[in-house]
Amino acid sequence: MHITGRNVLNEFSQRHPNARSPLNRWYNLMRQETFDSFVELRRVFPHADQVKVRKNRFNPNSKILTVFNIGGNNFRLIASIQYNPSVRRVTINEILTHGEYDKGKWKE
Repeated sequence: MHITGRNVLNEFSQRHPNARSPLNRWYNLMRQETFDSFVELRRVFPHADQVKVRKNRFNPNSKILTVFNIGGNNFRLIASIQYNPSVRRVTINEILTHGEYDKGKWKE
């Protein structure tokens, strides 16, 4: 999969050094794999969830975001994923702590 938003990973890891290793593990797995659907993605990331949002400020064409539990459920990585074989792109939208995620402001 092609991943955009590596800078989001790096910036979050600088603020939260204990997230660096699990985020790097997620990044490497995503780069190595090719997913044609959310079902296939769940085989590698069983705790990933799809969330419907009113507006996706990172990808206006998609109203579905994928949320990954990272680092033993301490962090949430929110991404837009295009499974189309001609694209296969993951756009990292945000990474939040569990507490930040629970506030729900990322859905706005």
